[in-house]
Formats: sequence, C-alpha cells, structure tokens
Amino acid sequence: MMAEADFKSNLPESLAKLAADPRVTVRRSGAPCLPAKCVVYWMQRALRIVDNPALDVAIEVGNSLGLPVVVFFSVIPNYPNANLRHYHFLKQGLRDVAEDAAERGVGFVVRRPPGNKLEAFLEEVEAAMVVGDENPCREPERWRQVLSKRLKIPFWTVDADVVVPSNIFNRSYVLLHHFRPHLNRELPKYLVEPKKINPLHRWTPPKGLPGFDLSEDITAGFTKLDRSVQPVDTFTGGARSAVRRLGEFLKSGLAGYDEKHNHPETAGTSRLSPYLHFGNISPLRIALTVEASPLSSETKKKYLEQVIGWRELSVLFVRHEPNYDNWECAAPWARKSLVEHTADPRIHRYSFVQLERAETHDELWNAAQCQMTTTGWMHNYMRMYWAKMILCWAPDPAKAFEWAVILNDRYQLDGRDPNGYAGIAWAIVGRHDRPWFNRPLFGLVRAMSGASLARKFDAAAYIRQQQS
Repeated sequence: MMAEADFKSNLPESLAKLAADPRVTVRRSGAPCLPAKCVVYWMQRALRIVDNPALDVAIEVGNSLGLPVVVFFSVIPNYPNANLRHYHFLKQGLRDVAEDAAERGVGFVVRRPPGNKLEAFLEEVEAAMVVGDENPCREPERWRQVLSKRLKIPFWTVDADVVVPSNIFNRSYVLLHHFRPHLNRELPKYLVEPKKINPLHRWTPPKGLPGFDLSEDITAGFTKLDRSVQPVDTFTGGARSAVRRLGEFLKSGLAGYDEKHNHPETAGTSRLSPYLHFGNISPLRIALTVEASPLSSETKKKYLEQVIGWRELSVLFVRHEPNYDNWECAAPWARKSLVEHTADPRIHRYSFVQLERAETHDELWNAAQCQMTTTGWMHNYMRMYWAKMILCWAPDPAKAFEWAVILNDRYQLDGRDPNGYAGIAWAIVGRHDRPWFNRPLFGLVRAMSGASLARKFDAAAYIRQQQS
C-alpha cells in the first residue's frame, strides 16, 4: 500500500484535502485513473441524492477532475437477512433517487444480476475512481474490504449516515454518558448546514448503456428470496416520504415528545427509523430541522439525544464489536450474572415459532410482536420490553439473543441496523447499561415487567390498537 505522504503527493491539492477529511476512508489509494469519462458513486447504504456526503465527495472529485458523476446501484438477490418487505421499501426509495439524480445533474444506473458487478460497470463507463458509503455491519464491510483489494482504481468510502464521523472517536464506549462529552465536543463542528455542491459537468450516458427500469419488479427471478414477509402500507420508502414524515413530526409531535415518547399508545415519536436505516434522509438534516424549530431547547435536546447520541453510540458499538449480533457481545458483568441464573425456573417457556406468531400468555408482548409483524415497526419503549421477555422465555440468554435478532431483522423495516443490534444487546446482555438489582432470570441485567410497564402508559389502549 502506498505511504500516505506518497499518496497525497500524487493527488491534486483539492483531492488531497478531501481525502484527509475524517468522514473519508481511503480504501484503495492512488491518483485517479486518467484519462477517464466519469467518477462513480457506488450507492448502497445512503439511498438519497440530497444531503448525501458520499455523493458530495464524488461530485467534488468530479469537479476537480473535470468529469461528471454517475451513481451506480446494484440490486443483489441475497442481501443478508433481507426479504420482500425490505426490497419493496427499497424500490420505492430508488424511484426518488432516480428523479432527484436527474434534477441534480448526476447519472443514475440500476443493475440487477447478471450484469450488476461494480467492477465491470467501472470499466464500462471508464471511471477515474469510485466513491462509496460506509456501512459498519459485518457483510457490507467485508464487501468493501474485498473490493479494495480487487479494484484497479482508487476507492474511497464516506461516513454518510452519522452526524459526527465515526473515525473521530475510533473506539466504542461503555455507557452513553461516557460518550456524551466526546460527542458534544465535536458536534459544533459538524452540526452545520452542509455546503451546496453542484456538479459542473452533467452526465450523458454512453449510447446503449444498459440499466434496470424501476417500473419493473426488482425481485423478479430471485428464487431464494423470502416472500413470506409481505410489504406494508404503513410506511412508503423514499426521500420524499421521509421529508414529509419529518414535517408531520415537527408540526404535531415534537412539542409533546418529552411527555409522549414513552407512550406507545400515542403517536409521540418521529417514526423516522426506517428512513434512517435505508438512508432516505440524513440524520444531519433531521437534527438541523429540529434545531431550527422554535420549541424549548430541552425538548429538542431530548429528541436529538436519540437521533444523534444513542444512534451514533450504536454505530460505534457495531463498528468495534465483532459479535454485535450475538450473545458473545455481553457486558462481562452481565455474562457472569446471566450464566449464574441460567438454571432459574422459567414459569413460561415458548418456542421460536410461538413467539413469532405472538402466541404467549402476555397480551402486551403479543401486541408488540403484532405491531412489528403487521406494520414493519415497533415503538422503541416496547422494543425494550419485547427483548427482555424473550430472555425470560427462551431456553438460555444466547438463544434469546439469537431469536430476538432473527425476529427484528425479519420484520422490522429498520432491522439489520446498528440501532437494532445495540438495542437488543442493551436489553438482553447489559451493553451500554449498568448492573441493577439481582433478580431471577435477569441476574444483574435491568428487569422489566408487564405490570410495571402498564402503570406507565395506557397498555390496554395499545393492545386494542394492535388487535384492530
């Protein structure tokens, strides 16, 4: 690998400055391959054209080199743990990407198998270099590492879906209050309106360049795709729906957020997590919009702690914890305590199938499970209770973690995401939490019960809502 000094000396000054940005990771170094006809942005996690730092970097590179930018999206049939519900939401988002790309003056090409290989596309369009977005989850990160070794042109990735770049911290934190001072120190530098970067050269596709028509079924022929989990009409994918949802929250939800966000029977949360997971909206745009509202600073702070604090702590957890999606990520004190309580009598035991079908004695838990399976989303307060009860009913903590991950990733539109994995780890194995009172089954892990929960909100109303 080329030494950093040598690498920068082979770059124009403008590109060397871009490469040094903490948001940018240079995965394959070297000067852009010239002569060339474009710069390619390989879109995967950040499915949006506006407020997309990865695309902005690609455009800045293109402007510096006098080249247009083309966005490339490859639809693969075997994205880890994705099913028809996820692909349906994905396709809705891609339609907005296509419209916004045309408006911004960048190309947009969607491919499906067999002609969807990134390397082949780069050769077809004669790319000078490729810019992608970061994804800390295991398989997407492995793909990026493999590509960095196989590509023949420079390859950069950009941390497009956090407010403060994860490279700034380069570690995880045990508790949110450990992370908070470090985050708050950096936030003023990054919680600012992004620069408006326009492409100086408009993309004109080569004659006959193939691309997938988004009016067709993107899953056609995917014989191994799980089609049993059907699309939902509770959420519509895409940047336009995300912006509309944010507007509705600011108009009728943010003012009461502090009071209502722990009341699952009310519409007291933003419900933006599916759009954040699919990259349809930037967390920075959400934060700036909330900050600009005339509401009290305390109300805004409460919400931003979720969308920035907990969310970015979760990204760091997944980025630095190899076992983020299994029992092995347990906090040491929680592991010891849970093992000591493994033999505790379990009044109720349920199989995975019974849990999936919401066939338990607990009406409140069943309602949460039904909300997830039928709407593609579960209220955050209920997610904590939902996971903790699985710990009580599964054969052991390792199996509880496994079952919670499978159900979360299968049914939630925001599943397969750092937030979900960190939430399950918090609920079941004490990550990002502290020891509590020693209880049967839970050990020192924070306990929850349906009876205590029902005193904090109108549980009966929530149950009725999920039964209707």
